[in-house]
Amino acid sequence: MSNGLGVGLYALGVPSFTTDTVVAIEAARDGLQRVRLDSGRRAFVLTQLVGPVAVGDRVVVNTTAVDLGLGTGGSDIVHWNLARDAWSEPGPGHVMKLRYTSLQVDTGSTEELESYEPRAPLAAAPVVACALHSQVACVAAAFRHLAPARRLVYVMTDGGALPIAISDLVAGMRDAGLVDATVTCGHAFGGDLEAVNVYSGIEAAFAVTGADAVVAGIGPGAVGTGTTTGHSGLDVATVVNATIGQSGRAIVSVRYSDADPRPRHRGVSHHTVSALALARPGALVPVPRHQPRFEAVGHDVVEVDVPDVPALLAASGLEVTSMGRGPADDPRFYAYAGAAGAAAAALLA
Repeated sequence: MSNGLGVGLYALGVPSFTTDTVVAIEAARDGLQRVRLDSGRRAFVLTQLVGPVAVGDRVVVNTTAVDLGLGTGGSDIVHWNLARDAWSEPGPGHVMKLRYTSLQVDTGSTEELESYEPRAPLAAAPVVACALHSQVACVAAAFRHLAPARRLVYVMTDGGALPIAISDLVAGMRDAGLVDATVTCGHAFGGDLEAVNVYSGIEAAFAVTGADAVVAGIGPGAVGTGTTTGHSGLDVATVVNATIGQSGRAIVSVRYSDADPRPRHRGVSHHTVSALALARPGALVPVPRHQPRFEAVGHDVVEVDVPDVPALLAASGLEVTSMGRGPADDPRFYAYAGAAGAAAAALLA
């Protein structure tokens, strides 16, 4: 199908649904249940949106991602619990997320609170921008090791998963004390604080939670198309721009791989390169000492000493993989990501 401009259009896609019965609750935490269904399939329940389920409940399940064979993000999701006729849990404000969908929810937002007093400018406070969710844990582990008394807050953008509750990594980081609070921005939801956008989310992290530093980036499930701008890695540029625009110190966590089979992600990923090209000048771009450097016009590429990030993650009880690869498969990924956490800690020394 064409729009008459020489550009092909997709036919309108629709989600796939089925009904099934809950036979087991396999895990649960605030905002999330993981369940096994009578069909043998597994699904998760976002309890903030549809309420909790119980064994024996008949549920409507969105199977689209699994039916498409997706990797990251490929899960069945409970859309509604047929065991109840209604569900209501009023939120704290009037700001909606997932707006104009059947699952819109009144999360409220920090900015609408009468008691909220923005902190601006950020006075050179460090903000680390990550292109992948797995980088966040590497940044946090290095930062906590080098600045154990400082408060680090995770600001989650909406470039990947929207519900923070599904992130096992965030749950693990909270349990291990690697991050002190969370903020969810845009249509991402479920953080300790809700924010309308990345700019106010970073601002609120410092103003409300007492953060000394912020690590910001997408939740689980990166999006990429192979094009220069069609990927969720560009959230890095948004974080850099928001930070520099508010007089903070922007630090970019470099996405680096020796093992990725895709040439565009081998070495320094094109996600990092394209984000830096579109970001405001002046970001700090740390790389591990004595490791390959690269040019980033308008930004400050510096070498830093990096602690043993895989060992720190293991000591925290976290098993972190990126694109299915662990530290033994792609050690420089962890070193380059950790360099940003080391740089943030050094700025606060």
